[in-house]
Amino acid sequence: MTVNALLLSSSRVGDTPYLAHAIPFIKPLTSEAKKWIFIPYAGVSMSYDTYLASVVTGLSELELDISGIHQHADPQQAIKEADGILIGGGNTFHLLHQLYKHDLIHLIRDEVMNGKPYVGWSAGSNVSGLSIRTTNDMPIIEPPSFKALNILPFQLNPHYSNYQAPGHNGETRAQRLLEFTRVDPETPVIGIVEGSALWRQGDTLSLLGENPAYLFCGDQQEILIPVGSNLSHLLK
Repeated sequence: MTVNALLLSSSRVGDTPYLAHAIPFIKPLTSEAKKWIFIPYAGVSMSYDTYLASVVTGLSELELDISGIHQHADPQQAIKEADGILIGGGNTFHLLHQLYKHDLIHLIRDEVMNGKPYVGWSAGSNVSGLSIRTTNDMPIIEPPSFKALNILPFQLNPHYSNYQAPGHNGETRAQRLLEFTRVDPETPVIGIVEGSALWRQGDTLSLLGENPAYLFCGDQQEILIPVGSNLSHLLK
């Protein structure tokens, strides 16, 4: 069994239906995994049942059995019994707080590292890295630690865009990530653009989608990563 983890930048591209663009990326992970557990803890502004329903509808053509972890009396057992794990977007701080609250951090990592498929998008991708220190989200709640699942041994920044609105004088995303690399120059950050994804298969890491990604590490700032690039060296 090898790691099989898909980290999507977003749940949508433009005005496409929810998760529609991700179906071709997710499908290869479902050939043998039919029973999936969805973790909606990042969804703060909607009920978990509503969030689950949107995921079930969005992935309906894959004909999966998807339940929400909030529907199970024992969240840890639900993780163990599932064939695969889905973690959706929303607020990364709240998501990580709840993962710690239910003591799921080490369990999810162990299950994924032992071959259980993992699909995350937005916040669900953020928590797959070393920590959530490069999330875009507001810290609405304080988790016990910023340390995350460490499925990927570096930092992610989903929804990456360096757009600056005319007349807006706040920092761009690249400037914020530069701040991170000044504080932690040894840890890479990959900015994944909407419509793209990172796919880890064992010791292989590749960039999927139609958009490039961007590398930030030490003095390397916003280095373009072409679609289809092999990023396996970042796993070492």
